[in-house]
Amino acid sequence: MNPRLLRRPAVVVLPLTAALAITAVMGTAEAEPARHGSAARVVSTSTLPDIPLAGFSNGLLPGSVDDDRDVDLGGIGSDLYPAGRRGEYWTVTDRGPNGQIAVGKDKRRTFPVPGFDPAIVKIRAVGGRIQVLKSIPLTTASGAPVTGLPNQQGRDEAPYTYDASTPLAYNPDGLDTEGLVRDRDGSFWLVDEYGPSLVHVSARGRVLARHVPKGLNLAGADYPVIESLPSIFLKRKVNRGFEGLALMPDGDLVMALQSPLLNPDKATGEDSRSTRLVRFSPRKNRVTAEYAYRFDAVGEVEPGQTKTSELKISSVVALGGDRLLVQERTDKSARVYEVRLRRGADILGSPWDGTAAPTLEQLDDTTSAKAPFLAKRLVVDLNTVQGVPGKIEGIAVEGSSTLVLLNDNDFGMTDGPSAFDANGRLVDSDVETTLVRVRLDHPLR
Repeated sequence: MNPRLLRRPAVVVLPLTAALAITAVMGTAEAEPARHGSAARVVSTSTLPDIPLAGFSNGLLPGSVDDDRDVDLGGIGSDLYPAGRRGEYWTVTDRGPNGQIAVGKDKRRTFPVPGFDPAIVKIRAVGGRIQVLKSIPLTTASGAPVTGLPNQQGRDEAPYTYDASTPLAYNPDGLDTEGLVRDRDGSFWLVDEYGPSLVHVSARGRVLARHVPKGLNLAGADYPVIESLPSIFLKRKVNRGFEGLALMPDGDLVMALQSPLLNPDKATGEDSRSTRLVRFSPRKNRVTAEYAYRFDAVGEVEPGQTKTSELKISSVVALGGDRLLVQERTDKSARVYEVRLRRGADILGSPWDGTAAPTLEQLDDTTSAKAPFLAKRLVVDLNTVQGVPGKIEGIAVEGSSTLVLLNDNDFGMTDGPSAFDANGRLVDSDVETTLVRVRLDHPLR
């Protein structure tokens, strides 16, 4: 890592486009074999230079960050969406630098730069460098930063300072932003893990509305909060809310729940391989469909991994018609599948949409055939492609047979007390924000 005095403001570059051929059928969740060989190769790699986080944040919202603790801009790989020109993309940061430190039997969630405000970042990948072209801070109705701090005591993790010694205040405006798309009118839609929620944002970053599950009772937010999502999503696992977001050709949005719901309880959710996709109509301002999605066994996604709770969906990409690209992953490995959102697979309003036993999350390999899980077809196992970084969260398609992938480097942070030195300065993980283009041996569209 370069000494801080040698760092210069950077610009981000990212080549990527959203599109991918997808076909799916309702029924068994067992993946059909790929139609082609699994040969794929990385054809280019670009990285984000060091950009001091205070300089980045204060350039958007002056005075928002007084000390970045030597943290650089990162976390922009939470999602990736084409920006119009070839090789340019919209990305979004997550809630900012955060980690965990064990204190006794508890794990405390730390926010070393609590003034950080999540931002939409437009990037371009040129050669081996990612350039930042434009940044848009997320703000409330009155123009204040939303911040990335948790919303509700008792529901969200309690926030602490970088060393886990001092509690921080909750913020009902806070957003843990993940998926992102840009609508035809220039506004943005984002998904958030806290609510979990769907957030409509103006072209300038102002929150226009936040759609949350019925019964969340989020009070005190400085923007409209609408309880338009099914109440079952109140059972989301902490830090595992909505992660992926796709804009369908008809203007509908599809949100992916990162991990199984804790339905009916935590033990069930931790061991489950069943998660959900939700279809939302901006025109009708409501959810119009829900789909059941079943993960592969964790050892198939990441050989040697045994913890089912490591499985996550991080990215979904709309293709044509009812086709959708779905990425399921652990922090080290990822697979890309295609599914089709057929009407017959809709579970909204059915017993599978609720808490009646057995719940969707309680189904095992034997009983899963009873539920209408989306059938899926393997596109590529990224674990077999040399040069693909870990923790891929942003995916798009370029041309007919190239995937563009962007990782989340967690702002260079690690968990534990050794994340910062005795002076409270970051001990960087040296994990870079990296964009790679992967050429497949067959067309995707």
